[in-house]
Amino acid sequence: MIQSGSPPPKLADAAAGTLPLLASIALSAVLMVVDHRGELSPRVRAALSLAVEPVWRLAALPGSLWRWADTTLARQQALAEETRLLRRELQLRDAQLARLEAVSRENQRLRDLLGAKGDFQLAVQMAGILDVDLDPWRQRIRLDRGRAEGVEEGQAVIDAGGMLGQVVEVSEHGATALLLTDASHSVPVQVVRTGLRLVAVGTGRSDTLRVPNIPQSADVRVGDLLVTSGIGGRFPAGFAVGTVRAVGPDDTRLFLVAEATPAARLDRGQEVLLVMRGEIDPTVGPPVPEAPATPPPPAATAEPSR
Repeated sequence: MIQSGSPPPKLADAAAGTLPLLASIALSAVLMVVDHRGELSPRVRAALSLAVEPVWRLAALPGSLWRWADTTLARQQALAEETRLLRRELQLRDAQLARLEAVSRENQRLRDLLGAKGDFQLAVQMAGILDVDLDPWRQRIRLDRGRAEGVEEGQAVIDAGGMLGQVVEVSEHGATALLLTDASHSVPVQVVRTGLRLVAVGTGRSDTLRVPNIPQSADVRVGDLLVTSGIGGRFPAGFAVGTVRAVGPDDTRLFLVAEATPAARLDRGQEVLLVMRGEIDPTVGPPVPEAPATPPPPAATAEPSR
């Protein structure tokens, strides 16, 4: 509504207000025709999408970072749990392997122990070790076999390495064996290389035997093997006693004295062999029972004449 007193609008001003509208309509019509004929809008849309893609990526970055952190944390937790389970399984396998190795060593030790009596064809009895006393003044072991199982005082005790000692006390179901290394023990020995007969005595140490009173002219060398000589009948001949590791003059300078390392496993093992009285001759088999005597055939009787 035209207010009173104001001049009427000019035609040029009215036309100037409609020209932009007409131009916009014309441009829109041209663009619609061009888009319809030349598919302009997909190209423009693609160009605009390429231009605003960095903005989209920047807007999506917090969500991507959150998902990555969540996935990484879940993966680390899964790896940590898997590692824990694998470590537990590895510990279990190590325990099983250690047990198998222990069983294997035990089997090998028992084979060696049983093989110790095979070469000598001896009647032996296996006994378990209940207690070991390696005090410097008392070198003894306690066995789980006694008088009820046929154990007697004086029986030789051997293991897979060689001569171990002898039985000195016997109870109903147990026995005590004196080891070779006891300071009060001695055993007749023989040098395998030369045949020289000597006596080895204990020192109270589980790793040392002493061989005193060796003549100056005797041929004893480091590395010589000492075996039981069988003299006295207490110990069977031929069992390893020790290996000479040092030879030197004694305090009087009149004789030589040797130190030997025991062949038996004095501080190891769980079973020993008790040598029974008498050796078994491998060339003589068990006694064959005599066949029962057959009665002689009855004597022929003459038929009476008719």
